[in-house]
Amino acid sequence: MPRYFVAHSPDADDIFMFYAIAFGWIDTGDIEIDHSAEDIETLNRAAIEARYDVTAISFALYPLIYKDHALLRTAASFGRGYGPKLIRRKDKPLKRAFKVALSGEHTTNALLFRLAYPQARIIYKNFLDIENAVLSGEADAGVLIHESILGFSDDLCVEAEIWDIWRDLTGGDLPLPLGGMCLRRSLPITRAIELETILTKAVKVAVSNKRTLARMLIERNLVRVDCAKLDKYLSLYANEDSIDFDDTHRAGIEALFRLGYDSGAYAKPLTLDCALIPREYQHYRSG
Repeated sequence: MPRYFVAHSPDADDIFMFYAIAFGWIDTGDIEIDHSAEDIETLNRAAIEARYDVTAISFALYPLIYKDHALLRTAASFGRGYGPKLIRRKDKPLKRAFKVALSGEHTTNALLFRLAYPQARIIYKNFLDIENAVLSGEADAGVLIHESILGFSDDLCVEAEIWDIWRDLTGGDLPLPLGGMCLRRSLPITRAIELETILTKAVKVAVSNKRTLARMLIERNLVRVDCAKLDKYLSLYANEDSIDFDDTHRAGIEALFRLGYDSGAYAKPLTLDCALIPREYQHYRSG
């Protein structure tokens, strides 16, 4: 059987969306899928090296790797009125050139943060260490992502919502593209289409069976949060928006790419026309 490697994050939304495959709920045909979990910036760097067949990435990274990767339409996380949070100690107002801990150079929140706070001094930390970096004084502020946004120390407060920064920069209410999946372009196109189809089915089945799958993840200690937080987190980042892109998702992603290009983060403008797997190939081939 052909074997493909999928790398995703250990965060509750990625675990939830992938484990419909791991639990055998999805027929993968003659394809064997193996997987591993890494933090998002490790995955971003792995994608730069084209290390895996399919890799979870920050959407902000994609224009830097588009020549070697196609963007999948599924297993994505968007913010709609919510997203990462810039936090600080309640007793320490921020100065102009404050020191901030971010979860990685290539994350979406880092791109948007740099546009909003060009004077800030940035350090990069594993996202699990950002809260403590602020509490200890190692950083004046930090951007919390993933499950960390659901609860943090009472000594901290929210200085700004990345969602609000996004709205200010784009001038509207487009969904905020946070994390997605990409696939190596060197794979045969028929296999690429099959893999995207399998992953799309997995996300759809997961979302449709949220309660059962969430309980199984809790029972097996596969997630870092309790039942209540898992339910809340999945409602934010593993939902109908995650199954397949619609026109608003596409508009949000392209708005992010434009922001990056206009700011000098990317060398050339990029649209989704050259990013997505051409599903129509399968139709033409069989027709």
